Amino acid sequence: MRESGFKVNDLVDVQVIKIHSFGAVVTLPEGKRGLIHISQVSDDFVKDINSYLKVGDKLRARIKKIAGDGKIDLTLRKKKKDLVPEAREKEFKFSHLEEKMNEFLSRTENKTEEKTV
Repeated sequence: MRESGFKVNDLVDVQVIKIHSFGAVVTLPEGKRGLIHISQVSDDFVKDINSYLKVGDKLRARIKKIAGDGKIDLTLRKKKKDLVPEAREKEFKFSHLEEKMNEFLSRTENKTEEKTV
């Protein structure tokens, strides 16, 4: 969705104008305002936003969402990597483990059969 030339995932220069316990209000280019929610300030857990941001700070943020009413949510967090390669890696590790378990069970069964004969 577009609002005044901005779109989701755009990187924009912002300035903090007000700090609340739940996040920071910032100004964007063209005089627009947006919010960086406390959960979007860092990739780490943020207990006190004041230890991360101060009024007047100039930052580069990514537009996370533009609501139908024009409200702009931003983030300072890094963009998450595509999870598909990780899922494939886990699947490969599991199938490799399964293969090794089957080999082990097969050898164990063979040894058991040799002892009973």
